[in-house]
Amino acid sequence: MSLSIWLRGLLLGLSIAAPVGPIGVLCIRQTLQNGRRHGLSAGLGAATADAFYGSVAAFGLTLVVQALTGIQFWLRLAGGLFLIYLGIKFFFRPAEKVESQATVVEAGLASIYFSTFLLTLSNPVTILSFLALFSGMGLENSSRHAPIWLVVGVFCGSVLWWLFLTGGISLFRHRLTSAAMRWVNRAAGVVLVSFGVMIFLTIFGLQNGG
Repeated sequence: MSLSIWLRGLLLGLSIAAPVGPIGVLCIRQTLQNGRRHGLSAGLGAATADAFYGSVAAFGLTLVVQALTGIQFWLRLAGGLFLIYLGIKFFFRPAEKVESQATVVEAGLASIYFSTFLLTLSNPVTILSFLALFSGMGLENSSRHAPIWLVVGVFCGSVLWWLFLTGGISLFRHRLTSAAMRWVNRAAGVVLVSFGVMIFLTIFGLQNGG
């Protein structure tokens, strides 16, 4: 039973992490510029946030759900602003040399982890997705340890995706020149700003509609 719950959580984690969004763009950009460890740090931040939201949904923490959904406008506003800031920063960044694994500085790993963790948390709608997915799994009829195994599975599935993504992207790093990296930065900047603008359109549209 525990293995079955864990496997279902694993598949949920994969399905939630796999769609390419702003976190995926950040992960790809970090991997191309600084290597797999930096990209994976970004992915782990997102996986931790997914596990947190999964825990809230799996354990039925109603007060937490209500608190986060109650301030979702401000959370998403902050997330949108941060995406636009990062997008502009990347777009105007000058051509950079692609760092080798031997020379890259490891000091930024914690910063990358926490920034993507907070950015992923800025979308509390994820909780509602977990609630909808978990409701059809019959956890109420399972053992009291089932929610724990489910959340562990979600985290493992998310981490598995980021391992796969960063591993694949890192194979192309050595082919990038400084000029190519400049275009990667510009493309990432445009995509991140677009995601930020989309968040603004969504939250202000909902606000005006209410």
